[in-house]
Amino acid sequence: MIKTWRAALTALTAIAFATPAALAEPASFFQVEGVEYDPAVTVFEDHAGYEIGERVVGYEDLLGYVRYLAQASDRLIVNEIGRSHQGRPILKFTITSPENHARLDEIRAAHLARLRGDAPADAAPIVVWINYGVHGAETSSMDAAIPFLHHFAAARGEEIEETLANTVILATVTHNPDGHARRIDHVERFSSRVPVTDPAHEIHNLWGLARVNHYGFDLNRQWLLLTQPEAVAITTAWQSWKPMVTGDYHEMGHNSPYYFHPGVETRRNPLINVRARELTYEIARRHAAFMDSEARLYATQEVFDNFYIGKGSTYPQLSGSLGILFEAGAARGGQIMSEHGLVTNADNVRTQFRTALTTVQGALDIRDDLIAFQRDFFAENARQAARANAQAWVFTAPGDPERARRFVRLLRTHDIEVYAAARDIRASRGAYRAGESFIVPARQLQHRLIRGIFERFTEFEENVFYDVSGWTLPLAYNLQYDALPGGMFSPLPLGDLAEGAFQSAPAPDRAPYGYVFDWSHTFAPRALNRVLEAGLMARAAREPFTLVTTQGDREFGRGSVFVPLARQDQTPSQIHALMETIAREDGVPVAAAATGLTRNIGRDLGAWTVFRTLTAPKVVIAFDDGISWNDAGEMWWTLDHQHEMAVLLVPASRLARLDWTNYTHLILPGGNPSMDDATKDILSRWVRSGGTVIGARQGAQWAERRLLDIEAPEPARPENDSPLRLDFNQMQVRDAEHILAGAIFETDLDVTHPIGWGYGARKLPVNRNTAFTLTRPDDPFATPVQYAQNPLLSGYASRHRLEEIAGTPAVTVRRQGRGSVILFADNPVFRATYPGTERLLMNAIFFSSVMDGSRGLYEDEAELN
Repeated sequence: MIKTWRAALTALTAIAFATPAALAEPASFFQVEGVEYDPAVTVFEDHAGYEIGERVVGYEDLLGYVRYLAQASDRLIVNEIGRSHQGRPILKFTITSPENHARLDEIRAAHLARLRGDAPADAAPIVVWINYGVHGAETSSMDAAIPFLHHFAAARGEEIEETLANTVILATVTHNPDGHARRIDHVERFSSRVPVTDPAHEIHNLWGLARVNHYGFDLNRQWLLLTQPEAVAITTAWQSWKPMVTGDYHEMGHNSPYYFHPGVETRRNPLINVRARELTYEIARRHAAFMDSEARLYATQEVFDNFYIGKGSTYPQLSGSLGILFEAGAARGGQIMSEHGLVTNADNVRTQFRTALTTVQGALDIRDDLIAFQRDFFAENARQAARANAQAWVFTAPGDPERARRFVRLLRTHDIEVYAAARDIRASRGAYRAGESFIVPARQLQHRLIRGIFERFTEFEENVFYDVSGWTLPLAYNLQYDALPGGMFSPLPLGDLAEGAFQSAPAPDRAPYGYVFDWSHTFAPRALNRVLEAGLMARAAREPFTLVTTQGDREFGRGSVFVPLARQDQTPSQIHALMETIAREDGVPVAAAATGLTRNIGRDLGAWTVFRTLTAPKVVIAFDDGISWNDAGEMWWTLDHQHEMAVLLVPASRLARLDWTNYTHLILPGGNPSMDDATKDILSRWVRSGGTVIGARQGAQWAERRLLDIEAPEPARPENDSPLRLDFNQMQVRDAEHILAGAIFETDLDVTHPIGWGYGARKLPVNRNTAFTLTRPDDPFATPVQYAQNPLLSGYASRHRLEEIAGTPAVTVRRQGRGSVILFADNPVFRATYPGTERLLMNAIFFSSVMDGSRGLYEDEAELN
């Protein structure tokens, strides 16, 4: 076939790097033995101009080829289901016979009816999902889409026709296109004419940045959390079909053999059906048979768990699907030497392709069992809902309707029905007002997923977790929520089906004196940033007050922002236009102040002891040099994506070179920051002259040791105890007792402190996945957030860790000269899924200048009385 000029140019470029040692493989290497392929369907090397393994498969080459296959074959249809942060498409391929394509909507409807028990077993083909490319650094999990889609486009014969007639296969290419592109750039940057297989070579070192998406999020933790557009696209498409089997393709360390599920038997979420594991093992026999036929190393039923329900191989299991994890030992630079020989990407691609075929074939082989399992799964959901103590869940977010609506949007993406409360409800945790509250009935198709989201789990069969153990999302969102017991309502007071769309606030009146907005709204920080970036003066309230507005009296809490008309460089009309933007685009209600007098003695709008002037923050986020890109990315996403704030990203090693007079805040995320004494000295001087350091997790530890000169205490050791001796095979389980894999803890929040402004209740759920504790400041007012005495709300923490953490600081605020050091024991924006504690970070940024230190000497609590 005559190549296009682009393919020819690509081929010439490849020659520059190709050598006799390069392990390129022709298309025949990936094709199934004994299967005839249609020569009219062009193979990859003839389309792209190079073979898999000859060089890194470029993103445009991958997309160009798979789109070509959809044009060349009537068995494949491609749809763009979303876009990444950088605007790259996420593609979903539907693979089935032409006859099935002609009635695809009918087949989907019949499949969904069948799983509900409303259609016979033979109403539709079986439905299989193959998920390629969730981690950008995992080469073969993306490139395997090439032979997989070519096989179904070009294979001939009775067997392939029967497979296509009896299945609908859905395949994603790629789940994480931004990470994929970053990997390509890295590999091409370090490519050499002579391939280097030494694992120490930089070409193989691309795990962190290339694994994740644009903002540093691990998308394989996003199936439940849905803060990233890639995850929303994938989960929406998945839920629209509810496939019967889901294959999720990954890579791990290059010394590892190939792995496939089922995972460790004792590490299973209690909501997952045991039968799912049995059927997964039946399909695993097909993978094993292929691997055995070529005497390949492989493992199953070890290391990997099925507990956290937000991973691609576990999430499906709460929606009636089998979830199967596949992991290949990575050859990220193309080929790498491992302890069991040379590992090549081309060989990994072939294995990932062939186990996708055994997944499809295994599903066909146990078709009747799969259909029965899925029907029984959802029938059991109905039975569980009928027996459940809770007939529904009700939730609200007082003072912050956007946070409640965001939660509604998450639930709806999971195909969970949510209704507006038709009337006021009173339950154990308080009142739920109609118009502000939502109800999730327990009796619906996604009952088990609803339980996974709302229920709290603190006891487990085995305390070893591959990921976070506690994900009770209403706690993460800091929602007021309750289980409504059976018999409490008949029927439930359900209003309209809710979608949770963002809602603008009404446009404010023109103010004769100034404008005020409350700090409790999700996007109040975004609104304040607009004001400060516009060069306007804004003042924050240190105390609650009652404002006389153009529409009557209105209550405002601490942190509320007052924007006067006086002493501004902009006209009243310009200020009013900005307030209209805030109401429209941020959804923040803005009140027009009719007078500077309030209804509170000593709290008028001009009172300097009550209203403090704020300055525009100029924020630096440190990354690299030991700092976790995940943690840094979560901070970046929160400020940039959520609150539209300009953020300076700087490697930790370059911090000393900045002109710090231009910046107000430095965020040190988790990880292991590596900064020299010169950097420490520069930062210390900057803080004393008015700067603010915000440290989270290990960033807080670094700040305690280096900026505050606080030495970590040595762990207490019991005296005169005989040495402990344990059997070696207990080590993994016993080690887990000393690790916090991620749980939700209760804290006590001082709502009068600027860190607590915008909150209505003192009890605040927080994420906790570090074991260290912050040192308590001498200043009794400098610990605005403290862990409760019995802190565990959801997830696992050993008794030893609970005793260590109970009553210790969760957040400390220390004044250093004119500046502040604000430390978080953990990440307040963990995986961008803690809207409840996100405000702590925003308060630390916007209100650090008003966090005064005490001037008294308090030797004991009695002196405070």
